[in-house]
Order: sequence, then C-alpha cells, then structure tokens
Amino acid sequence: METLLMLTDSPWLSALIWIVLLMTALYFGRSSAQRAIMSLARLVRGLLRLAARGIGNTRDALAARNREVLLAQGREAKERLVSREFERITATVDRDLARWPETQRLLSETIQRIDEDHQNATDVPPEVPGWSRAVDAVARVSAKADPTVRHVLEAIHGSLAKAEARSLAAYRQASKKRHQLLSRMRPAWQTIQSTLRRADRAISSILERSRSIDRHMEEYEEIVRGSDHAVQALSTSALVQFGIATLVMLIAVGGAVINFTLIARPMSEMVGGTSYVGSFQTADIAALVIILVEMSMGLFLMESLRITRLFPVISALPERTRLTMVWVSLGLLTTLAGVEAGLAYLREVLLQDELATASALRGMDASLLDADTMWITTAAQMGMGFVLPFALTFVAIPLESFIQTFRHVVGLLVMGLLNLVLISLRLLGNAVWQSGQVLLHVYDLMIFAPLWLEGVFRRRRERAALRRQARTEASAEGPGEGPEQTSESATVTFRYGENPA
Repeated sequence: METLLMLTDSPWLSALIWIVLLMTALYFGRSSAQRAIMSLARLVRGLLRLAARGIGNTRDALAARNREVLLAQGREAKERLVSREFERITATVDRDLARWPETQRLLSETIQRIDEDHQNATDVPPEVPGWSRAVDAVARVSAKADPTVRHVLEAIHGSLAKAEARSLAAYRQASKKRHQLLSRMRPAWQTIQSTLRRADRAISSILERSRSIDRHMEEYEEIVRGSDHAVQALSTSALVQFGIATLVMLIAVGGAVINFTLIARPMSEMVGGTSYVGSFQTADIAALVIILVEMSMGLFLMESLRITRLFPVISALPERTRLTMVWVSLGLLTTLAGVEAGLAYLREVLLQDELATASALRGMDASLLDADTMWITTAAQMGMGFVLPFALTFVAIPLESFIQTFRHVVGLLVMGLLNLVLISLRLLGNAVWQSGQVLLHVYDLMIFAPLWLEGVFRRRRERAALRRQARTEASAEGPGEGPEQTSESATVTFRYGENPA
C-alpha cells in the first residue's frame, strides 16, 4: 500500500502530488458533490418536517379529544350538581312550603283570636253612679246640723263606701280577666313568630339554592359553549382533584398494608405457612384476597348508595333491587370485618405464645408476661381489624376522582411529550440544513487553490470582455463623438486598468 502511494522517491513530493490530484478530482466533482449534499440535506429536512407535521397533527387531535372529554365530564358534573340542588329545593318545598295553606289558616285563626282577646282586654272605666245628683242636692242643704239630715248623710256615706268597694272589686276582677287574656295571647304570638321564622328559613334556603343554581347554570353555559375560561377552570380543577385523590389513595394503600400485616400471620396458621403459589405464600395471597374483596364490597356499597358512579348499571337498578344490594354488601362487609377482628385476636394470641416460648427457653418466668395490660393491645388490634375494612370503603370516592381525572392528566403529559418531540424534530431539521451549508463551505475550503485560480481566470476574462465591449461601442459611435462620449469611454477604459491615451 505504501509502495502504491509513493509516486516518487521523496515522500513529501508524493504527498504533494496526491494532494494536487485529490484537489483536482474534488474540483471537477464540485457541482455534483454540492447537489448531492444539498439533496441529502433537503431530503433529511423534509422527512423531519413531515414527521414534525404528523406529530403536530397528532398533538392537535389529542388536544381536541382531551378538550371534548374535559367538557363532557364538566357538563356531567354540573348536571349532577344542578340536579342535586333542585332535589334539595324540592325537599325544602315539600317539607316547609307544601303545608303553607295550613300554616296560613293557622296564622289567620291565631291573629283573629289575638284580635278578639285584645278587644276583650280593653280597659273600660267604671260608670258613674246614677245617684250622684242626689248626693249633690243633699250636700247643698243648709240645715246640715239637723239630726235627720245628718242621719241621711251618714247613710249616704255608707252607701258610697259600699259602692266604692264593689266598684273596686269589679275593677280588679276585670283587670284580672284582662291579664289572663293578655297572658293567653303570648303563646299565640310565639306560635306566629315560630311559624314566620320557619317560613323565613325555608325561603332563605330556597333563595340560597336559587343563587347556587344560577351560578352553576352560568358555568354550565360556559362549558356548553366550550369557552377557554371554562376549559382552563376545568383543567385546573382536574389537576387539583387528581393530586388530592392520589394523596388519599396513598393513605388508603398505607391502611391496606397495615390491614394486611394484621391478618397475614394468622392466615399462615389457617392455610399453612409452607404452601406456595409460584414465589408467593398462599397465606399472603389469601390475606390479599380478603382485603380486595372487602374493598370490592365497599365499592359496591358506595355504588348502591349512589355516592359514586363508576358503574352506571348499579345506579340504574330498580329501587328495591338497589336497596337489597345495599344490605347484602353491608352484611358481607360486616362479616369480613368480624373475620378480620378474629384474625387480629388470633395474631395476638400467637404472639403471646411465641413470647412465652422464648421466655421459657431463656429460663424466664412466663407468668410475668401475663400482665393486666395485655388486653389493651388485643382490643386495639381487634378494633383496627374491624374498623379498617369500613375505613377502606371510602376509598371509592377518591378512586372515582382519580379515574375521571387520570385521562386528562395523561393527555396533558402526552401532549407535553409530543411538543418536546416536535420542537426536537424542527431543531434537528434546521440543524441538518445548516450542516449541509457548512459542508458546502468545508468542501470549497478543501479545494480553495483551484477555486482561487478559477476566480483569477474568471476576472481576467471579464476584464477582456469589458475591453472588447468598450472598443466595439467606440467603433460603432464613430469619430464624430463629442467630448462627453470620449470622456465616458476614457472613464470605462480607466476603470479596468487601461491607459486612457
């Protein structure tokens, strides 16, 4: 190979000859190489731009679909809220305002009774006795010292005292009756006040529900129109619900792990600790199945109570069938909770037996372990075993929110990933195109000597052509040219290095 490369005895001269030959070959293949480089760069950039356009279309379709799903979920949620508000208004009207005619009649009767009692309780002054004129006439008699007149006056005085006593007794009796009537009016006033207060609460509740319905209807109209504000609000709400649901489900997973720890050990005593299914113990699988069945029963219970709507078939069941399913789910859940409580008690018994055995092997008195506080841990474990299944029932609520918002969150993540790929493809396409330009310049740099010579020869040819053109124009114009044409020709000749003379 070295012999073929050595054209002369001098290696430097051979290298120079090869460089000259290579530059000459590259020079003659310059146009074809440039077209090949630019065609390749254009092809790669076109493919990248085509891929970017396809990814952009996929992103837009995914964004449109995600928007439709988000708006559909928002419409469903708002319809559920509005329906619930109408149900509450109906319940309020049926409970408080449906008996309004009866209440109105009661108010009318009570007001009429109060009016009658008020009229009967009016303070009427006692009438003036009819014999007052006679007393006045006797008082004007001049012979007051007469025993007969004095006797008459004493009789009149006694009669006036008795009349006064009778009038005072009658007035006191009438006042007592008026006070009794007024005291009988007080419960009627309280009844009216209570009835009006209850009606005011009902009307205030209806007005508050009406304002809430108006707000929900405005949001519902925005969702139906598909406005950007509604989409942004629904997206933010979905992200918040997804975060909260994820946090609650992680807490529920922690509770399920604790529940599994409570029943795994006693289950190994029931099904055998040496039995395996694959690489897992049968006892662990049985404990996990019990927990999953409890969660399933809790989910069916929530669906039957119409708290969640993961299974529309359950919500569409007849009322009697649905109530039957409620009681069956609750009964099975209670039974499984009792089983877990028993397993938790068995776990504590097994733990105490192990402690007693270990103490006996170490030579300690096992009776010291039977302390009075052992029942506390036993009761606590049994309580946890019984309560945890019911607590895990409520995981159906965050599970529904997690499932409903998971698609939107995944859609946002996929859209972000597609945007990143789209930007990368566009940057890569521009980089390929610019790389092609750089390769052209590098190619020209490798054959700079032939290109320089080509430039020199081209400039000489251009100058010669300009001189011939100037001479042709001068000969065509003739000798009668004015000074302006001569100066112009001289200027042209001088511009290209010719002597004006």
